[in-house]
Amino acid sequence: QVQLVESGGGLVQAGGSLRLSCAASGRTFSSYAMGWFRQAPGKERRFVAAISWSGDSIYYADSVKGRFTISRDNAKNTVYLQMNSLKPEDTAVYYCAQGQHITSPSMTTNWRNYDYWGQGTQVTVSS
Repeated sequence: QVQLVESGGGLVQAGGSLRLSCAASGRTFSSYAMGWFRQAPGKERRFVAAISWSGDSIYYADSVKGRFTISRDNAKNTVYLQMNSLKPEDTAVYYCAQGQHITSPSMTTNWRNYDYWGQGTQVTVSS
């Protein structure tokens, strides 16, 4: 069983930055892709970013390209999401997830392909 715990959310003004962290339990963290998703009230969960097990392949939603950076430290069993130039529309609960059966880039953007999820961390961007 894998446990994922997010941290780093909070309230920030538009244009500000936050860094989210997701710490994973278990000894197989370095074997699997990791992703970040977000869900705003009344909306469906949406893909934000994903990173392959090695960190060599990275994917972003168009809405965050150039502003967000995903990274991972396999020695620390942790994945990060650096969020810069935040906008009010970035307000949402952010979830990290681990995908143990992701074998192609097209699979990374669909939340249904992820096996384990964290509890989420709230990010609120004020205008």
